[in-house]
Amino acid sequence: MHPHVSLVITTYNREAFLDTAIASVLQQTYQDFELLIWDDGSTDGSFELAQAYAQRDQRVRVIRTENRGRVAALTAAIAHTTGTYLGWVDSDDWLASTALEKTIAVLDADSSAGMVYTDYVDVDEQDQRLQLGHRCPVPYSKDRLLVEFMTFHFRLLRRSLYEQVGGIDGSLNFVEDYDLCLRLSEITQIRRVQEPLYYYRIHAGSASQQLNLEQTLRSRAVIERALQRRGMAQTHELEVDLLTGRFTLRRKPTLAAPRTPHPA
Repeated sequence: MHPHVSLVITTYNREAFLDTAIASVLQQTYQDFELLIWDDGSTDGSFELAQAYAQRDQRVRVIRTENRGRVAALTAAIAHTTGTYLGWVDSDDWLASTALEKTIAVLDADSSAGMVYTDYVDVDEQDQRLQLGHRCPVPYSKDRLLVEFMTFHFRLLRRSLYEQVGGIDGSLNFVEDYDLCLRLSEITQIRRVQEPLYYYRIHAGSASQQLNLEQTLRSRAVIERALQRRGMAQTHELEVDLLTGRFTLRRKPTLAAPRTPHPA
């Protein structure tokens, strides 16, 4: 029997935070899941920590490989899972205990929904809660997703649709999830659980703290791809403020047809 849900954690030298991430999955109120922990060539004790959990809980599997990078590791890990629904947790973050229960309920009840996401809370290295994530006040719409990545965390999606859109694009490091959400939004309905069920850790080593300008430029590239797919590239232009990372989508001005002079 395949589990109803597959969750993935990829990790590279995250021993300090990995225990919290794994424990949050195993403490879910919804229990029909598999957890695949993919160790991407860690040199600390991450692999041994994950193995200890696998020895205690048959729902946990651990795969270890040479270091190949976060996106390649995530793509490979997903390919080794079998659940009808699919989600992932970053190895330095954690889930609220009802995250699966509440997101699964949405997908089970609404066959038109292919993905559901939740609100999230920012936390620090000491697990202290800082504030509601800054993307949470942004309401979802397919069009607004073109300029604001509000479908941030936690996401649960139907595997069939993940496969239909071609999965994660391995060439899009650090914006692969934004690109995936854009592609999913073009073929299915996306729902939101307006409750903070994911704890997003902010620390010096986190990926979001190491990018900024590069992430903005990569985001622009995936938005421009989406405009091409949606047939909007000829009618709209994308503007980006490189200082703030904010995007604006404007309709291109329509050129008036030249007037035909009347004969004298």
